[in-house]
This record gives sequence, structure tokens and C-alpha cells, in this order.
Amino acid sequence: MNKKELLATLETFGMRPGKRLGQNFLLDGNLLDFIVRSAAPAAAEIILEAGPGFGVLTRPLLAAGAEVYAIEFDRRLCAYLRDQIKSPNFHLTEGDACRIDLTSILPAGKKFRAIANLPYSVSSIFIVRLLELPAPPLQMLFLLQREMAERLAAAPDTKDYGSLSVRAQQLYAVRPVRRVPPEVFHPRPQVDSALVELTLRQDAGLPDFDRRRQLSEVVKTAFAQRRKQLFRLLAAVYGQEPVRQAWEQLRLSPEIRPAELTVGQYGNLTELLYAGSADG
Repeated sequence: MNKKELLATLETFGMRPGKRLGQNFLLDGNLLDFIVRSAAPAAAEIILEAGPGFGVLTRPLLAAGAEVYAIEFDRRLCAYLRDQIKSPNFHLTEGDACRIDLTSILPAGKKFRAIANLPYSVSSIFIVRLLELPAPPLQMLFLLQREMAERLAAAPDTKDYGSLSVRAQQLYAVRPVRRVPPEVFHPRPQVDSALVELTLRQDAGLPDFDRRRQLSEVVKTAFAQRRKQLFRLLAAVYGQEPVRQAWEQLRLSPEIRPAELTVGQYGNLTELLYAGSADG
């Protein structure tokens, strides 16, 4: 869909892109082709798409034979999609992707990928929701705000490294694929975007659901005050003695700050802090 077609469609439906909803519609056909080639959708595979908009990405995914489960908040876009896309492989849910029980709309027990041009307003919350699933997606391929992509891929001891970095990299190998300029969207966002790929790690096995939840609590506590000493932050929650013992086993400096620990160290620290606990 080029800009002329998009503007005509918006006028037909009496729509203006919602800034509150983070709606920036993709116009660049070459970029769309690149995303589809990068995704390499396969026949009969299950793909979750949040914010399909006018379906410019949805259609090539369906054309490849994929089963697309889409979530769209805007009722006008839902009306358009129901009218324009008749494929039996298209499953549309109207609602908020940040609130809907994702397990209730996806086929039970089936592996899936998540591929989307994510609205800026939902990207961080939606990604966290995927990370918190008992069976998270095999892969995520998202077009999103460049700042968010940098947070996901950030290395330790950098300004972008935080709780989301640790939680994402605990499960996924994160790879920034391509930087995307504002002019490929309508309306143009005020910032650059990026295509980022997250591939589920197979090396050390998937941490169980409880351990992932526990690591989430540890890193939320740590990065809530990222400039303070990590020992003091965690001791205030988990107790002085358990944290001291963990520090000794991991040979950590008493002065270490939250951003200085690697993802692996956070995993080990979480295991030690929750060892022997009722929910550990």
C-alpha cells in the first residue's frame, strides 16, 4: 500500500492515525519485502501479529500459507480487515494486545513465532508479555522504535542495558537487523525505527517459568535504582545474609552496580537467592 492508497483508505474510513495508539503505517514496499524475506514464513506455521493495521504484512504471511493470529485494537481497522481479508488462515481478535490472554487465542500446545510492525505505544509491554508466557515464541521479528531495539540488544555496562535487556537475553539471541528511517511510515515518527530479531536460545535449555519470574523480580529490583550498589538494593529485599552468601559464591565486588552484571550472572544470582525458598 503506497501513500496515495493509504490516504484514500483512511479517508474512506474517516480515520486519522492515532498518535495515542502509536499508529505509523508502513509505506515502503522494498522494506516490506525485506521483512517478509527475513521472516521466511512457512506453510501451516503459526504466526502472532500485534497491530496488523491495514494488513500489509499480514497478506504476504498468509500468501505463504501461514496461520496468522492477529490482534488489533482499533475497531475501524478490524472492520477493514474483516472486509478485505477472507483467508481461512486469518484469525482476528479485536482488543488490546497488552491485556488479552495470549494463550486463549493461540492454538493450545503449538509452537509459534511473533512477527509485527509493532505500534510504539505497546512494544515494551507486549514484548514483556511474550517473555512471560509459559511457552514463549520460537522467534520474534519486530519493527519497532530504534531505542527499544537498542535496549533489547544492549550489552552490560552500557546506558541502554537494563531489566528488559536481561530478561530478553536470558531467553533469546537478540540481533538488530536493520535501521529504518522515519520516511517509510505515515505519519512519520519523530525517531528512527529498527528491525530486530530475537531467536529462542537452544544452548542451555529454557529456564522454567518460576525461574524466569524470579529473575524478573531480581532485575526489576536491581534496575529500579541502577546507580546504587547492587548489594544494598537486593539486601533490602532478600536479606543481608542470603545476599552476602550469593556474593561470596559468585565472587562479586561489594561496589558492583546493576548494569555491570552479565545476563548469566543475573541467572546465577537468581538461583542462589531463591535456593530453598518455598517458590524456588
